[in-house]
Amino acid sequence: MSKLGFTKEHEWVRIDDEIATLGITKYAERQLGDVVYIELPEIGSNFAAGDEAAVIESVKAASELYAPVAGEVVEVNHALENDPAEVNRDPQGDGWFIKLKLAGDAALDGLMDAQAYQSFIREED
Repeated sequence: MSKLGFTKEHEWVRIDDEIATLGITKYAERQLGDVVYIELPEIGSNFAAGDEAAVIESVKAASELYAPVAGEVVEVNHALENDPAEVNRDPQGDGWFIKLKLAGDAALDGLMDAQAYQSFIREED
């Protein structure tokens, strides 16, 4: 069963067994506008929770994707390199960025569930 968590920096993480899939939320995508470039990490890169894991450039701004959990990159979404606008079309689906093999007992501790995240973004607006 998948577990989903959200950060205050507007990233999402879906954990399936020992693999965490990371991306930006629909809210972050709307704030960025049209995404024009994505810089993804190399497979085998290791991140601690909170590390910068990818770079996102849009017509409005440049931003970072921070790893909400610790782990090793086992897959990157190469489709985003050729078509970064996929993030705009489906940020919480096909617009995912990277997959990490979780380090140790990395979990969703400290992350918001969907309901808490919705409350958080209502307060931001």
